[in-house]
Amino acid sequence: MADGLTLDGRTAIVTGAGNGLGRAEALALAGAGARLVLNDLPGPAVHQVAEEIAAAGGEAVVREGDIGEWATGEDLVSTAVARFGGLDILVNNAGVLRDRMVFTMSPEEWDLVLRVHLRGHFVTTRHATAYWREASKQSGGPVYARIVNTSSEAFLLGSAGQPNYAAAKAGITALTVVTARSCARYGVRANAICPRARTGMTADLMGAAPEGGVDPLDPRHVAPLVVYLSSPAGSGITGEVFVVHGGVAAVMEPPRVRTVFLAHEHGSPDGMWSLDAVASALAPLAASDPPSPGFACEDTLALATETIGFPGPARGQGQNPERYGAAR
Repeated sequence: MADGLTLDGRTAIVTGAGNGLGRAEALALAGAGARLVLNDLPGPAVHQVAEEIAAAGGEAVVREGDIGEWATGEDLVSTAVARFGGLDILVNNAGVLRDRMVFTMSPEEWDLVLRVHLRGHFVTTRHATAYWREASKQSGGPVYARIVNTSSEAFLLGSAGQPNYAAAKAGITALTVVTARSCARYGVRANAICPRARTGMTADLMGAAPEGGVDPLDPRHVAPLVVYLSSPAGSGITGEVFVVHGGVAAVMEPPRVRTVFLAHEHGSPDGMWSLDAVASALAPLAASDPPSPGFACEDTLALATETIGFPGPARGQGQNPERYGAAR
């Protein structure tokens, strides 16, 4: 393995490690030399991943638990420290779907998805960054610290049937940027990925894998990016959001100002907004009929044509983002 890519001697936590992306990421991190603390809900799947890692000569310990619980995050970090002597990498992956249109969604469906995804990412991030901050203070300088969070194109596209999921993933992206900015002095590098992968959670969206050949939506295509961002070679990358699937990795541009309206240019004599001035300024935004939702990034859909074989629809023309794998 090339210099800067090995994770020998490093310790990583992976949540949602029993299946799908979490499983692929855990196996790839172990293959690069990392020792693993694996988390998932109680069940045989996560233990099977640990056994597979051990059979290949690696080290892994399982800590089952609800990732939305404060004590679970606390336990994962303390286990890494007690069992392996420290913590270097946190990969947040655990998630759940409860898809429904916003006008039929129950409070329980909303709360569950926000709790597992957004609160789950916060709980582990909170305990990991506290550990790294203290370690940095003790050492007198930055420490080795990597976070890879799992967002989704659902937040970029405004996936119509996933208001809870899209909102949670938008929150995860914001949490990632905040963590990157506020914890950089301690050595923390935090990035987010928006993966497309055929997993148990997305089976209804993705359909069956193609027969024969390479499945571009195999979760294993995502894992190398996660390993790279976790490696010494990834030290110069932080606060970024990637869209990744088989053969494609796109770095998203941060939101930027599209245009600026000034009240004094729209008939306001004192330069302050009036209702008439607002109406004059915003008229161009309402030019399309029917209205086309703004503040969405549908460009990512075009990334699919190269490896998956479906076209991204034109803006405002019958988008159905969740059908095209917006959810991970």
